[in-house]
Amino acid sequence: MSRGLQRLWSPWRMAYILGNQEEKRAGGCVFCDKLAEDQDAENYVVWRGTHCAILLNLYPYNNGHLMVIPYAHMPSLEDLPVEVQTEMMATVTKSMRLLRRTMQPDGFNIGVNIGPAAGAGIESHVHIHVVPRWEGDTNFMLVLAETRVIPEWLDDTYADLRVALENLEDGATEE
Repeated sequence: MSRGLQRLWSPWRMAYILGNQEEKRAGGCVFCDKLAEDQDAENYVVWRGTHCAILLNLYPYNNGHLMVIPYAHMPSLEDLPVEVQTEMMATVTKSMRLLRRTMQPDGFNIGVNIGPAAGAGIESHVHIHVVPRWEGDTNFMLVLAETRVIPEWLDDTYADLRVALENLEDGATEE
């Protein structure tokens, strides 16, 4: 017996959908735009390095979902100079430390989607996803409704990560 079409409203996603369409038409890049602005808190830029930065994902797979984004606008890791690739991997490690300190995840998914066939939402600017995971974090909403429930506001996550970053940079030891 069919229950019919089920709906779960998520109108906040429309900004993402329309924003991506507008950027594609205008030829812009949301990552380049955010990294060029001097509004780190508003853009959820957690940390800036020489060649890349850490940003919170506005449409996270899980709470604390970070992205390591190079300043260079390139579609693939292989297009980046070795020094950029090296800093990006060190920054993935820094991201993991920050997330361990603030959220105590049980594990991580770390990945890069290169090209639309691989699921790249922003295919022209390569970036590395760092997604914290917890035992049992796949709940009924994901299984039945293919919908993630994110339990914390991005502003709160950002504030926690900035405090942890200051502690890491001050040389505080891991707990």
